[in-house]
This record gives sequence, C-alpha cells and structure tokens, in this order.
Amino acid sequence: MLKTPKSLRLQIGLFGRTNVGKSSFLNLVAGQDVAITSAIAGTTTDVVEKSMELLPLGPVVFLDTAGMDDTSLLSESRLKKTVKIFDRADVIVLLIEPNVWTDYEERILEEAHKRKIPPIIVVNKIDLHKPSDDFIDGITKKTDRIIFCSSIDPGNRDSFINIFKKHLIGVSPDDYFKPPPLIGDLLPAGGLAVMIVPIDLEAPKGRLILPQVQTIREALDHDASVLVVKEGGYARALANLKKIPDIVVCDSQVVQKMVMETPETIKCTTFSILFARNKGDLIEMARGAAVIGSLKPNDKILIAEACSHHAIEDDIGRVKLPRWLKQYVGGDLQMEVYSGRDYPENLKEYKLIVHCGGCMLTRREALSRIHQAREEKVPITNYGLCISFSRGVIQRVLSPFPAALEAFQNEMLRRKPAFSAPRGLK
Repeated sequence: MLKTPKSLRLQIGLFGRTNVGKSSFLNLVAGQDVAITSAIAGTTTDVVEKSMELLPLGPVVFLDTAGMDDTSLLSESRLKKTVKIFDRADVIVLLIEPNVWTDYEERILEEAHKRKIPPIIVVNKIDLHKPSDDFIDGITKKTDRIIFCSSIDPGNRDSFINIFKKHLIGVSPDDYFKPPPLIGDLLPAGGLAVMIVPIDLEAPKGRLILPQVQTIREALDHDASVLVVKEGGYARALANLKKIPDIVVCDSQVVQKMVMETPETIKCTTFSILFARNKGDLIEMARGAAVIGSLKPNDKILIAEACSHHAIEDDIGRVKLPRWLKQYVGGDLQMEVYSGRDYPENLKEYKLIVHCGGCMLTRREALSRIHQAREEKVPITNYGLCISFSRGVIQRVLSPFPAALEAFQNEMLRRKPAFSAPRGLK
C-alpha cells in the first residue's frame, strides 16, 4: 500500500448551487488549483475527486459535485451522480452565498439529516456581500457548524482552514477514527494467523490484493504473527507448525479445500467474510446467504462489484460464482452484473443481491447499499458467504462470529419449507 486507498479516506462531499464557489473552495483548502473555476455557471459538470492529507485528520478525499440547480442538457445524468455522493459522504459541506437560501439548500440539508450525515455550512463570497444579521440567525438555527469565508482570499486561508478542520474533527464519524476490526479482535497478542493467498490470473503482478494486505497489516498491528502460504502448500505448512494457529483465513475460491484441510479445533474464515464485518453488516449478509437455499431456476440475481476491472477468463464474480450458484440450484439463473459505483435504482426485481467484499467502498457507502436492499426487502449477501454456502462450508467459516452464525441458522430454519438441497455440484 504505497498510498492510502480512497476507500480508507474520510469522504467529504461538497454541495451547492451552480457557481456558488465549490471548486474555488476546494482549491483554497488544497492550496493549489485542483478544480477548474470560472464565472460561467455549471463549469463543474461531473464529480471531481481530490485526495489529500488534511492534518491532523489524516487522509481525506473531497467530492466536488455538479450544481444541484444545473439546467443544462446533460443535467439529469450529472445530478444522478451528484445524488449518489450522499451514499459515499461521511461529511456534507454545503456552500452558499450570503443572504441566499433557496429550496436547493433546504433539499441538501433534508437529505443529510435523513441519512444522519453531519453538515457543515460554508458561507462563501463574503468579499462580495456581507451576510445580514437575519440571515446569520436563520442558518445558525439549522446548524452551529458555520464558516464565513472568501475562497479568493488566500491571505486569510489559514484562519478559514483552521475553523474548517475544527468542524471536520467534530463531525467525523467514530468509525473513521476507530474503524471496526478486520482480524485484530480474533487474535491474542503474540498469536498466529495463517493466510492462504492464491497466486492466480487475478492476482496483481508483484503485489497482493488490498484485502489481503490490510488483513496482514492489522494482524501485525495487534502484535500477532502471520504465515502467508499458497493453497497448495497450506497442508504442509500446517503440519510443520509447532504452534496451532489461532485462525486461518483464505481466499473464498479455495474455501472448500481450506476447510477440508483445517482441523475442527482451529477457527477459520475468508477474507471476504472479514470485510463483510469491517465494511458493512455481517449479520444481515449472513441472513442473506440463507436465501440461496430457496433459489429456483430463472430467479434473477444481482452481482454487485465495487471495483471496475477487466474481467479475465475465469473471473470470480462473472464466471466462477455464477457457475457455482447455477450448479447449486440445478438450473439456469438470470445474472446481472453492476460494477464500480453503478448500482441499479430498482432492486425489487432481484431475488438476491450478491456483493463483493467491498474493499473499494467506504463503510458508509457499503452500509448505504445494504440499507437500500433492506428498504426494498431484497436479501443481500457477499461473495465469500455465497461461495461458502454453495460449497457447503458456510457454518464452519461463520463460527468465529457467533451472532452472524446464529442469524444464518435462524434464517435457514425460517425458510426451511422452501429449502432445496444442492444438486449437480462439481
């Protein structure tokens, strides 16, 4: 990890009407021209992302959105992207002009409050207009986190930025400073984790994938030792160990082999399941996995990938996972794949959502997707849980997480009349 990925940065959404000075404010904070500015309304036509270190907070990414009152020919598609930023943002920064408050500003605050995203109001362009007392009283009733500034006044930049940082620290979510654990709470100090890492066509040249790197790093941060092996050398490495490992973690596609070779006394799970807990809601996704048992041929399944990548010949999300599901159900399924930050607006047509581990999403964004599924009453699970279910080992790899295992078992009992035994597995 040569630099902090966007998914681990505090996500700050910049909102406001067209030409209110969002891009200028971003340039002021960055101390350089990172966004195009112009007196022509609508210069920012898409979401501009800027990653930076903002001490003392650390790594952040600013999301500079198109104006919410954009009336250009492409405004509809631009505004859809702008609205999606609410799914990602940890903090909302609403830029306004002195003595101007319209329905647009009200809509932004309503959406922020609805999603429980803390807002900061920046009154920009105070060099052009002085805010009236009545205006100040009005916005103070909406939030006590207000900044008055001029984005084209670099001489006072430090004072503006210091107030901005103070507000950011005050509203940043707890899990930004203390994120949910990946593996640290499953390992005692001085413990040992064995991690099975396949080196196949999907493995990046000369590197490990992000979930593996993060899991290794967290184990080391908790003063544990890590033994990294390929699936072919796992049994031999396990036999050579003088100490029984505290946990074994594997890539989901080799989960069946790992469970077969791991004694019952040793806890084991997958990287994807660890990320289901770290990024989202493992209990909800464990419930969703139980739905696989009641799937029928021709049911419609959404495969959701958080990253955009070139699919290889035996791609896990597009090839392997669909093949295992079809083998389990004993017939064909309608599979739709959405990748990157594309996510269907109408989820009701799907019997199940199978999401990737979400290492490229923020926790807020992952939870937002789970919440959307819950609102539409569509079960959601993830790759690791889905694969583990279809290979018949899900209860074993959920055993380190008793609450999630219980949720899965209860959902299985509830759905027992509709449960279909696996057929045609190879």
